[in-house]
Amino acid sequence: MPDDVAAARAAAEEESAFSHPPVDPDATAAYGDHPDQVIDFYAPRVQAGPGGPAPLVAVLHGGAWRAPYDRRHVSPFADFLARRGFAVASVEYRRGDAKGDAAVAGRWPETFDDVAVALDALPGLVREALPQADPRRLVLTGHSAGGHLALWAAARHVLPADAPWHTGGPPALRGVVALAPIADFAVAEKLDVCGGAARQLLGGHEAFAERQPYADPALLLPTGIATTLVQGRADLDVPQAVAESYADAAAKAGEMVGLTLLEDVGHFPLIDPAADACAVVAEEIAQLAW
Repeated sequence: MPDDVAAARAAAEEESAFSHPPVDPDATAAYGDHPDQVIDFYAPRVQAGPGGPAPLVAVLHGGAWRAPYDRRHVSPFADFLARRGFAVASVEYRRGDAKGDAAVAGRWPETFDDVAVALDALPGLVREALPQADPRRLVLTGHSAGGHLALWAAARHVLPADAPWHTGGPPALRGVVALAPIADFAVAEKLDVCGGAARQLLGGHEAFAERQPYADPALLLPTGIATTLVQGRADLDVPQAVAESYADAAAKAGEMVGLTLLEDVGHFPLIDPAADACAVVAEEIAQLAW
């Protein structure tokens, strides 16, 4: 496909994904004192699967860990999952740098601090905010930079022992469904994914190699957690090669990771309720949740 045609299609996909009005949550709970330390909860709109409380899906939004992109842009996706019978927790976290510079991706270590604290607090918060949910049937999902965070959160038990986020055992998860994740920082850096966002997240060139073992999902394997990656073959933002490299690293570590590749799909249809790819994502989550 000619470059200009591919770019035009990618732009149309992004426009469609961002065309949906934000959907207000049914409840919001704080897991810290910072304004970004909150979780939005969406109650299941229908009964799906076996009776009883609904499986819980924790959503980590993307946006290259940059300040302008918050959880509101995935609220239509969260609502889409709720209309499929899931209870949904959409996690906000600190992005950008300490001065709020929109050009810088992430904050070290605050971005990681927030995801760790939020997911540790989630079972207690959901019992209060969303009693329809079953936190014992928890699936993590995330898009792009959020896909990275979902993979990282599921791998905290294999972090280096001196990592502040290290846990003594694997998390109580049904699994992870990572959507076009920035899953391999070495490949992402080579391809300049999102303008060097992974490098910025870790604090720049000087800190990249030192911090990579604490943050790069491709170096945190095997996890023992059921994991599926969903990736558009036509993705120009986070190319297919990034997901494939993570899956290859998992295989070398003795772990099978599912990789669902979608033809003629770019970056944003995975979270666009109007796109067929979004229904594929919901089915991948359902296969783990029920």
